[in-house]
Amino acid sequence: RQNGECFMCEKQILFLVLHKTEVLDPLMIALNKAGIKGATIINSSGMAHSLASSEDSYIISSLRAFLTPDREENKTIIMVLDEAQVTEAKKVITEIVGDLSKPYTGILFVIPALSVEGLSQSEIEF
Repeated sequence: RQNGECFMCEKQILFLVLHKTEVLDPLMIALNKAGIKGATIINSSGMAHSLASSEDSYIISSLRAFLTPDREENKTIIMVLDEAQVTEAKKVITEIVGDLSKPYTGILFVIPALSVEGLSQSEIEF
């Protein structure tokens, strides 16, 4: 264990689909300050957006402006974390993003990482 991190401990993968993309930069800064040094950020969009842009879904397309704000893309953030870091990340996410049960904020879920390769201690310590 170094700096409260257990490099060889069981890892978890935290996914955050961030709809409230205007808080991405403050979120990354806050996570970094909390000791979470790595994340992958991917541009993403939801099924409703995909269906709305399909010619076959005229009804959904016509309702799109009513159902969703103008934003078309989300940011999906993926982090490989120790269990203790998951707790800290959730706390930071709630502080910056707000209550995820509210519409147009985000979706968070965590799954166990059965195997992790490619992470080194030096990559974790920026």
